[in-house]
Amino acid sequence: MSTARAGAPRIGVLAVQGDFAEHLATLRSIGVAATEVRLPSDLDGIDGLILPGGESTAIRRLIDRWGLREPILELARSGAPLYGTCAGLIVMARDIVDGDATVLPLLDVAVRRNAFGRQLDSFETELLVPVLGDQPVHAVFIRAPIIERTGPGVDVLATLDDGRIVAVRERNVIATSFHPELAGETRFHRLLATMAAEHADPAEGAGRRRHPTRRTGSAGGAGSTAS
Repeated sequence: MSTARAGAPRIGVLAVQGDFAEHLATLRSIGVAATEVRLPSDLDGIDGLILPGGESTAIRRLIDRWGLREPILELARSGAPLYGTCAGLIVMARDIVDGDATVLPLLDVAVRRNAFGRQLDSFETELLVPVLGDQPVHAVFIRAPIIERTGPGVDVLATLDDGRIVAVRERNVIATSFHPELAGETRFHRLLATMAAEHADPAEGAGRRRHPTRRTGSAGGAGSTAS
């Protein structure tokens, strides 16, 4: 396993429930300093945050139990990048179609939980994600949500063959219905690390490109790409 590179951004993974260990391992495999986040003090000094898959109801309760809601919202307001997978997407959605109250309404999307059925209906597929390059992303869907609506400021990063939306970005927040961390896929984590490095050092890349992690003209709208 790789060790953190000198000067690498420090990224937290919400570790109250779910598959946070897989995200920590993925970050460390690409040389990123990764740390578990369970208390508000664990957010001090981090440059980005991952909200993992798991049980969205349990994650919601534990975020409130440990007083994490406002500190996470403040982190997002500071411009630090956040990435949510599966339940992490639900937790960050502004509208949950099933009727649950919102938790961290950072993404202008409406999501439906368990849109593909029960755990026995889990599946894997290859997805084109143009902002991550030409090589398809191997995506693992486990009791996954689907994105039924996106607001005008949301970039669609990936869809299924039938057009259903499964990956989005709105400014500094990325979310996927699926689990790249369970498929040996590192490109979403590399993108997050690039965004975190730019947040930690806003002058990084000055004079080269206006937005090192954004490009236009991609299929599915403007998005982000690791550089």
